[in-house]
Amino acid sequence: MEQPAPRSVPVQRTVPASPAPASDRPIRLVALGEELLAGVGDARALGWLGRAVAKEQGPRPRVELYTSAVPSETSADLSERWDEEVRLRTDAEGLAQGTVEHRVVLGLGGGDVDAGISLARSRLNLAKVLDGLERLRIPAFVVGPPPSADRARTDALVELSGAFDDVCARRRVPYVDTVRSLEGHEQWTSDLARSGGDHPGQTGYGLMAWLVLHGGFGRFLGTSD
Repeated sequence: MEQPAPRSVPVQRTVPASPAPASDRPIRLVALGEELLAGVGDARALGWLGRAVAKEQGPRPRVELYTSAVPSETSADLSERWDEEVRLRTDAEGLAQGTVEHRVVLGLGGGDVDAGISLARSRLNLAKVLDGLERLRIPAFVVGPPPSADRARTDALVELSGAFDDVCARRRVPYVDTVRSLEGHEQWTSDLARSGGDHPGQTGYGLMAWLVLHGGFGRFLGTSD
């Protein structure tokens, strides 16, 4: 059942002469980030990403999802591994000929807060990844960290998410600020309380998926308006 809305939702490419219509091309979606990408704590093992992709599949599934999640990953870790991870999951021929659409989703967590990484460094790390994807001409979609059960950590995550948001805005990359939207949300707070940590359950992941879907995920994939 669809979750209720949160209360406040704030390599050159050579194109073939006759490419398949965009609506018929497979979409290879590479997802990189921390453990919430893998749906840790979700009894259905879907997480927010699985729910969002399932919603956009339609009767003829086009999205091929390739996820690489690393527990407690920082933006520094991501900036060092992203290119190899994307390369391993890229259909090089399909990308070059324009017969396979490629997209990258980044699921950013609170690892930078825990590791004591400065906001300036966090910004540079994300910029490195986004600029690299731009050079490859692969569109990106970024999802920020959700609130923590700890008030002080959530305050730090709000600042971190704001920094990530600014980096994306400067590059016109879609960004979903989950921490501001879910901070103080009754269902989110209750879900974290039941989990006994910072990993949500089915309710929390459903709320995150709702935010992602209403943050332009379908437009990003090219599966809906």
